Amino acid sequence: MARIAGIDLPRNKNIEIALTYIHGIGRSTARKILEQAQVDLFRKTDQLTDAEVAKIREVIDQSNLKIEGDLRREVSMNIKRLMDLGSYRGLRHRRSLPVRGQRTHTNARTRKGPRRQIGGRKK
Repeated sequence: MARIAGIDLPRNKNIEIALTYIHGIGRSTARKILEQAQVDLFRKTDQLTDAEVAKIREVIDQSNLKIEGDLRREVSMNIKRLMDLGSYRGLRHRRSLPVRGQRTHTNARTRKGPRRQIGGRKK
């Protein structure tokens, strides 16, 4: 099993798709990484040799990409900064409401959680 950036890549998938399991790497970035590492896009993860996995790791390290822990930390610090500033987006994050202008009168149940009943239920 290939392990890159602390993530175990799924076994029976194309390496292009398997690389997207790493936080911060999407399809286009995965293609660029594989192109630089000279690995075929359609190889399955379990068919990779140790040399190819090492080459992919090396390309990721050299490309100065923020992935996994560093990226998660940066995103959370950005959100925390907005909340500390008291900006509108920060207030929306603090109240667990949609941040990007979506309506909340109806919908937004994912962010707001299950409905809360108003008053008691009458028999």
